[in-house]
Amino acid sequence: MQKVNLAEKLALFADHWQPRIAGELNGQQIKLVKFQGEFVWHHHDAEDEMFLVLRGSFRMEYRDADGRPSAIDLREGEFLIVPRGVDHRPVAAAEVHVMLFEPAGTLNTGNTHGDFTVEAPAHV
Repeated sequence: MQKVNLAEKLALFADHWQPRIAGELNGQQIKLVKFQGEFVWHHHDAEDEMFLVLRGSFRMEYRDADGRPSAIDLREGEFLIVPRGVDHRPVAAAEVHVMLFEPAGTLNTGNTHGDFTVEAPAHV
């Protein structure tokens, strides 16, 4: 057993949109990420994702079942679960620190590949 200090782990990196694995349990990974600006639209066919805001705030844009755009604003201490199959993208006006909880092997860009794709996140 080993405790994890989230502030210490987040201080180890400064880049945006590069998730780091902070822990694993029961086939799930706890990832830490910093982001600012707009991410890419994507979805995950087989995985739900949980976003917990540790510092800052951001807006999760998504498309509802009819394809209409919508958004949810998240602040420190709030979390959101994005169900599998839902097109979404996080957008942050200022840097935000987020903890992700998702199945191991979940690709950060889901069904898309590009400049933001991290095939094998590093451990912190």
